[in-house]
Amino acid sequence: MEIYGTILLRTIILYVVIIITFRLMGKREIGELGIVDLVVFVMIAEIAAIAIENYNESFSQYLIPIFLLVILQVIFSFISLKSRKFRKLVDGEPSMIIKRGKIDEKEMKRQRYNFDDLMMQLREKDIRNIKDVEYAILEPTGKLSVFKYENETGFTIPLILEGKIQNDKLRELNLSEEWLYNELAKKNIIDINKISFCSYQNGELYIDFIDETK
Repeated sequence: MEIYGTILLRTIILYVVIIITFRLMGKREIGELGIVDLVVFVMIAEIAAIAIENYNESFSQYLIPIFLLVILQVIFSFISLKSRKFRKLVDGEPSMIIKRGKIDEKEMKRQRYNFDDLMMQLREKDIRNIKDVEYAILEPTGKLSVFKYENETGFTIPLILEGKIQNDKLRELNLSEEWLYNELAKKNIIDINKISFCSYQNGELYIDFIDETK
């Protein structure tokens, strides 16, 4: 009976610890987890299973690595918020798989993304014909975001993120930094470091400033 009591107590404690851990990691769906989050989830699950199985060993030696993983995840999340380079390194960035109805095979190979995956995810979006797709973007989570031609709202393309110009996005639009600076100057914006997010959609710029509240 003592053994069963120990296992029951450990299970309850680990349940509470894991719930608190996941709450600290933020509110995101499983399909939206980044690489760091997923690794932490898997490692915590493995440690918890070993802790329950090895009921005759010290419980603290399993709790310590769990708390250490939580601390590391929180630190990485904080760094990701402050550094887009770190965020791109850890989580990756979106990839354009279909552009104006044309498949980018080179990008698919670079992402190790095959046609079976593409067809399956297009079917999940009720897409019957690739020519109906204006843009299809493979997100860092592996989810495919699809925009059909019939969508008249256009497609939002970020040109400035956290004060940094996204030159690759400018090239996609055949635009230059000079053009961007000129457009910002028309709006009396000189310092791009104050811009949190600037996007281009339907021929217009949307601009949000850092810590701007209404």
